[in-house]
Amino acid sequence: MTKILFLDQSGKPGGAELCLLDIAKPYRDTCLVSLFVDGPFRQLLEKQQIPVQILATKAIGVRKESGLLQGLSSIRELLPAINRIANLSRNYDLIYANTQKSLVIGAIASFLSRRPLVYHLHDILSLDHFSATNRRIAVTLANRAALVIANSQASQAAFIAAGGRKDIVECVYNGFNLELYQHLPAATAIKQQLGIEEDKFVVGNFSRLSPWKGQHILLEALTHCPEKAIALLIGDALFGEQDYVQKLHAQVAELNLEHRVKFLGFRNDVTSLMATCDMVTHTSTIAEPFGRVIVEAMLCGTPIVATSAGGAQELVESGKTGLLVAPGDVKELAAAINTCIAQPEQSAKMAQAANVQARQRFDGAIINQQIAQLLSKVIKK
Repeated sequence: MTKILFLDQSGKPGGAELCLLDIAKPYRDTCLVSLFVDGPFRQLLEKQQIPVQILATKAIGVRKESGLLQGLSSIRELLPAINRIANLSRNYDLIYANTQKSLVIGAIASFLSRRPLVYHLHDILSLDHFSATNRRIAVTLANRAALVIANSQASQAAFIAAGGRKDIVECVYNGFNLELYQHLPAATAIKQQLGIEEDKFVVGNFSRLSPWKGQHILLEALTHCPEKAIALLIGDALFGEQDYVQKLHAQVAELNLEHRVKFLGFRNDVTSLMATCDMVTHTSTIAEPFGRVIVEAMLCGTPIVATSAGGAQELVESGKTGLLVAPGDVKELAAAINTCIAQPEQSAKMAQAANVQARQRFDGAIINQQIAQLLSKVIKK
């Protein structure tokens, strides 16, 4: 069995971390996951009996939008982790960097330890998401990897457009454990627990609360929908975005939506909540690299409305497996919600088609086989 040293910057379970969790499971007896900061993600890994260690006591300060000076100032901060990973990686067959910050450490450690580097690209490397400096650093370091795994064709194309090497990048979609989406609880029971009346049309938004995730678009769209339509916001702020959460609460009050919006925060029962919703909305205002929420909704058999940008366009065939709307377009989103309210049979038909397709395209067992084959080629080089 291949021995892998996984690296990830976050202590909180975002989309990239949930993907890593699934990838690491088959290697739990021979791998180690090194996190740059402690948090709930460590607990998820331990629950799956995946070995994990914490590299630092505080998060690394540099962010996606950071400039050159901030990037350079972080090098001193990274040196202890680089040395530790370089020494540790000599006991493994390869280094698997799962995020951009871990790529920085992983690339240098790979050079020092002479272990091959694999970079899992969960981002669209565009100026919408990254500063020019950070994008240049990411591409330069990724080009030294033996393999770059892009989580969508959109991510792959953006990597190449930014100067990434075509010969080392492969597109592999995220995989999902299909068993988790079977035998879901009845919607009535969950609605009762949440204090939701049976006749309400429940619109779910499952994402971290962040401006580019577009929860404010959903709140405004709700004002163009009938009173029976209510919204559940599942998720919380990451990376210092609490100001946005306060703005959302203020927006709810300003629009008189207090009785139609529930903030549920971070939840562990996401699949149950998705199955309870009459619709799931994906409202990102700029291109999403993949869109795990979209696939999860499909696997739950819940109608999905997503924005037509980035990886989402590869997941949803508008009118057949869901509906696509323009990013940031309040009226289009409201119209899509109203369509699903008015045409429940058509919505159910799209959801069923999406469920069948998602089970074929995103079976975690098959995805993990694809990744294992790619990693095997890296080691044999």
